[in-house]
Amino acid sequence: MSGPDEFEQIARLYRPLTRGAAEAFGLLDDAAAIPARPGFDLVITKDAVVAGVHFPVDEAPDLIARKLLRANLSDLAAKAAEPYGYFLAVSWPADFTFARREAFARGLAQDGASFDLSLLGGDTTSTPGPLSASVTMLGWVRAGGMVRRAGARAGDLVLVSGTIGDGTLGLAAVRGEIADSAGWLADRYRLPRPRLDLREALRAHASAAADVSDGLIADTGHVARASSVGIRLHLDALPLSAPARAWLDAQPDRVAGLLRLATGGDDYEVVCTAPPQAAAALGLTTIGEVVVGEGVEVFVGEARVEAGAGGWTHR
Repeated sequence: MSGPDEFEQIARLYRPLTRGAAEAFGLLDDAAAIPARPGFDLVITKDAVVAGVHFPVDEAPDLIARKLLRANLSDLAAKAAEPYGYFLAVSWPADFTFARREAFARGLAQDGASFDLSLLGGDTTSTPGPLSASVTMLGWVRAGGMVRRAGARAGDLVLVSGTIGDGTLGLAAVRGEIADSAGWLADRYRLPRPRLDLREALRAHASAAADVSDGLIADTGHVARASSVGIRLHLDALPLSAPARAWLDAQPDRVAGLLRLATGGDDYEVVCTAPPQAAAALGLTTIGEVVVGEGVEVFVGEARVEAGAGGWTHR
């Protein structure tokens, strides 16, 4: 690739993303220094993406960057944490031009401003393989106040925010497999909305929580496993958007359609558990209950159905 060298690129593309954060030292050092915040715990999460695996190879660079940030923000939202800053690592293919790198940085800048996030450091390299990028994101939560996957107890209700299935249908729309005349589903896939608005309610009322990235059934299973409980999910109770409901109504096999929506992933909503007396205060949709046992049982009406892995599996 012709264009600015590594240090010029850091100065031009990434130093502005620090937004003047003193702890980043203008990206002139090999590390950042995070000041202590008395009374708070530092929450750390990390997600990575690879072209052709997590997004189409021809995806716009700014959208790749924004979704990468939002996927990590979704993890913080499920932990009831306040976003603080992030570290970035990118491996650029040889054909990823400087103009495309600029577009990637613009995407980071746009969502950095939207979510009050500062770049604190990172690394860039070249690769003979596809584009890959990862973010390590930091957030603050009151000491001892992080909402974990562990914590669900028999008798709790299972609730989910927003609507489920839009992410997997959005990917199908991006691939041209289903109609999406207004582009709404594709937008839900490309630019998820991390549920940072739920932080206070989760801290106050949830016993356990996870973000819905791998698929609702799979991510509910993570909660069940961490909490050493069983969970029963009722797919007839899934909250669906109007496009998802229209798609489901057109399916010849309703059960198979519900399973696709509940296992597809990329929704970036929050699934949580709460005691019945606290569930109403969360204002979310009840989709199941926590029971004595292990794993997730899935029902459509009175019939138990087999959900397989329940979503995306990382190999």
